[in-house]
Amino acid sequence: MERVLVIGSPGAGKSTLAREIAAQTRLPLHHLDRMHWLPGWTERDRDEGRAELASILAQDRWIIDGNYGSILAMRLARADTVVWLDYPTHLCLWRVLKRWWHYRGTNRPDMTEGCPERLDPEFLLYVLTFRQAWQGRNAVLLEQFTGTVIRLRTPDAARCWRENL
Repeated sequence: MERVLVIGSPGAGKSTLAREIAAQTRLPLHHLDRMHWLPGWTERDRDEGRAELASILAQDRWIIDGNYGSILAMRLARADTVVWLDYPTHLCLWRVLKRWWHYRGTNRPDMTEGCPERLDPEFLLYVLTFRQAWQGRNAVLLEQFTGTVIRLRTPDAARCWRENL
């Protein structure tokens, strides 16, 4: 486990789990949200973001947390392990609401400085439809992945897995 992707719905706890894995394994941690967003919630130029990602992927050891389906194949091509937090939608939605309340108006640790936590109807709809839409778009890529896929369906399963790292 040297090149790890942590994927899952918004609110599943990807960044939290990625930080815990990084602390235990000493793998360098990279957050896709930091690569994608510039201050003021401005999207980074696509080519610039892909170049930054490519430089990270070229390294021998890393953890990358986040989704961004348009670059999943690029990440899977270099990963040896995928940790998939496949939690129920209602749990992820609750966690998104808790996260918003906790960080409202301030930055999360895994987000670009200058991008304060926010919540809008479009994002809530994205969370509500994420599992079905994401799996429909990306199931084939995960099936073709030749590394290890660790699919965790509950926080308890994640806790047990993490304790045995």
